[in-house]
Amino acid sequence: MTAAPCGDAPGGGRYGEAVFRPEEAGEGERIDFGALAYDGITMARLRALGVGPGWRCLDVGAGTGTVSRRLLAEAGVASVLAVDRDVRFLSARPVPGLDVLESDITAPDFAPGRFRLVHARFVLMHLPGHDRLITALAELVAPGGVLVLSDAIDLTSDRTPGTPYSAVMRAMWQGLRATIGTDVSWVPSYPHLLRGAGLVSVAAEVHVPPLLPGSPISHFWADTWERSRVAMLATGLVDDAAVDAALRYLGSDECAALSAGMLSAWGWKPEEGPR
Repeated sequence: MTAAPCGDAPGGGRYGEAVFRPEEAGEGERIDFGALAYDGITMARLRALGVGPGWRCLDVGAGTGTVSRRLLAEAGVASVLAVDRDVRFLSARPVPGLDVLESDITAPDFAPGRFRLVHARFVLMHLPGHDRLITALAELVAPGGVLVLSDAIDLTSDRTPGTPYSAVMRAMWQGLRATIGTDVSWVPSYPHLLRGAGLVSVAAEVHVPPLLPGSPISHFWADTWERSRVAMLATGLVDDAAVDAALRYLGSDECAALSAGMLSAWGWKPEEGPR
């Protein structure tokens, strides 16, 4: 989870400004709760793809830098360039091999080089022009390298049981869409978009962390709801009492729901060969 660049909300809102401001007390901890829920899955996938010694890596929207640091410490990669629009959390915990770049990946001149791994998690869902951005990120992958994208998928539907949790999750997605442009509806199209960007051996998987009282993902959603409460109330779908009921439900043994999932998709840049 990260301080992502600008969104395409009707009012021009931006992640990290309208909501989830990095200067707010506890925002780094909120991001880290998400990391605790998802980092193990992310690292297992990256290691399965062969990421390891000698790899030069780009971590886009790196947030607090948990994946960047684990790539260095656990996968033994050569270096990681961690990019974010606000790097206060990254700069606070420097480690050898980790370079930090404060930049907006939507800028036309964003061109930090080529990398064997380009990774972005919970970033593109907050940004407009995802087709263009995926193509641009694919251009940053060195021949023989891999682009790995992960974002949220909403598992609520018209047939989802009506619980305090499902009501607030629907309001959250709608409120964030109106406020900062978050849109997860196109995330299942990742494999198609990666193939369209010229990548090969494209594949994808979905992970859904269990919602258990006191779990990292439950803490993450509770904190996320509190920080986006104003946006949720503005939808008219919930009121303060409904949000409070959902928070109690999330922390109770009565909770029986699916968290939003994380879809991860990847594709390889073909090796350059003689023509």
